[in-house]
Amino acid sequence: MTNPSTQSQAEDVKISQSVVHFPLWVSIIVILGALLTITGAVISKVDPSLLANGGLITEAVRVYADYMFARNLALALMLLFLLAMKARRMLAGFMVLIALIQLIDIGDDLARGAFLLVPGLLVFAIVFLIGAGRLFGRTFWHVDAWREL
Repeated sequence: MTNPSTQSQAEDVKISQSVVHFPLWVSIIVILGALLTITGAVISKVDPSLLANGGLITEAVRVYADYMFARNLALALMLLFLLAMKARRMLAGFMVLIALIQLIDIGDDLARGAFLLVPGLLVFAIVFLIGAGRLFGRTFWHVDAWREL
């Protein structure tokens, strides 16, 4: 006869190992996404005229470039921190947030006629959503993906 507590402990070990395991491809896309986000932050701080196609940089533009720097840097650092901590659900939720930001960027770029940027942003968003789904264990639009089990 098996001991129920031993069986329960074995199941707990299996669950904890599956929680800790991150697919390598998800880790790679999180790191690449963080690097792209950090690049945007650095560009907005060092030379915001690159974001305006060489246009005139006013004080107001400088303020918004500084906001972009702070927000992009915070997003990238949180991605890396959550990956390092192996915070599976938090990282998945953060990946959905970043994908949503990219999708809103796509809508804005389409409205402005900046069609050249759309394919890259779309790939970035889709890959992040697929990765988030992998971390959640189901697609992100299911309510159960967001709840503690």
